[in-house]
Amino acid sequence: MVEIKKSIRVLTSKKKIGLFSLAFFVVWLLIPQKFSMPVDKASKKSYNPKSFWYYPWGKSITHKGVDIFAKEGTIVHSSTIGFVLYSGQINRGGNVVLVLGPKWRLHYYAHLQTIKTSTFSWVNRTKTIGTVGTSGNAVGKEPHLHYSIVTIIPYFWRIDSKRQGWKKIFFLNPIDYLDNYFKRKTS
Repeated sequence: MVEIKKSIRVLTSKKKIGLFSLAFFVVWLLIPQKFSMPVDKASKKSYNPKSFWYYPWGKSITHKGVDIFAKEGTIVHSSTIGFVLYSGQINRGGNVVLVLGPKWRLHYYAHLQTIKTSTFSWVNRTKTIGTVGTSGNAVGKEPHLHYSIVTIIPYFWRIDSKRQGWKKIFFLNPIDYLDNYFKRKTS
């Protein structure tokens, strides 16, 4: 009898954890993604509107983000609220910050000169996360922020016949979000 009661308590506890996890997942999915330009004082002229999924693009084959050009040292803010999953260095990206934002989207900021946030910290759209630079494979190139948005939940309807087109189920076009930001700002 005691064993049955313990089993019921364990099942009830697992059920509560499962329900909490499901509720957290749904809530994080439903939080609106309020978006802003990550590079301080950047405009539509600061990026090429045709650079997303541009081919050929070096070792990555296609360009899965947008490069936002600015003077070295220009402040970079988080484009949305979120949780910093990683801040540090990687080979291609150099100094990078990876933020988990609303709708389970990863926001990737690369080639930073400096990092001004830390792993496992909370950021918002006013929080400085770094500065524009030329780290990683951007050494010797014009200073810029490489910015990508990746969804953890696959968008299967986005697959197309372009080179690496199957990867579009995960990579969202940040230029669409930047253009919408500037439309909202001017209206």
